Amino acid sequence: MEPMRRTVWGMLAALFLVTAAATSGCSVTTEDPSYVPPAPLPPMEQLEKAPLADAKAFSSGGDVLSFITADRTIACSLTSARGDHVNLPYEQNSYSDAANNKLPIVPVAHCGLATYQPPQPGDVKDDCAGTHLGYLGGVALLSPDTARYGECRSGVTPMEAAYGPAGTKAGPLTQLPVLADGQNLERNGLRCSAYNGGVACGNVSAGVGFFISPERYELLPGPAKSSASPQAEGLKTP
Repeated sequence: MEPMRRTVWGMLAALFLVTAAATSGCSVTTEDPSYVPPAPLPPMEQLEKAPLADAKAFSSGGDVLSFITADRTIACSLTSARGDHVNLPYEQNSYSDAANNKLPIVPVAHCGLATYQPPQPGDVKDDCAGTHLGYLGGVALLSPDTARYGECRSGVTPMEAAYGPAGTKAGPLTQLPVLADGQNLERNGLRCSAYNGGVACGNVSAGVGFFISPERYELLPGPAKSSASPQAEGLKTP
């Protein structure tokens, strides 16, 4: 009888553990080897659907929202520009020079990368003072109706200087707050979201924007504009 008694007690103990697990809400999960995670959303859909973060946490005291990604590969500002002069709290610029006060203030999103891809020939938008040299990647700029990648310069980007392969890991960029993956920021109709290993910025209502990462970039020009006006169409004769 002794062996049977032990068996009965063992069965009762096992039943007690199963019951306890069921009543306590505990569950055991196993990894499904056939599970395929969903693909990341397209940039504009991400910007439209991602929840907005509290802008106060990213304000530098002025009317600028700045952030850096968690992996320290991209830093961006939702800010303003006067002509080619962008108001950036962590870079020297001529935005506030009196000579530029006559220029209209335009909301922009500006991003710099620590490592980056070169611009494609079709995306080169400046002849660099007629030299056609020095148009480099690593910087993206969004205005309400245009997005571009690259700029004319003779050196590295500030992000490259701080977090590139030979970066110093010092300076004002190291003090920027982190925009966590999946978060979204908005200022004056423009949004930026950290996701999919990079950053998307765009004007959702116009469909204009960009996605940048160390491995690739994508420009989103928005819907194609018709070259003919409705009035001109109306003047056609049979």
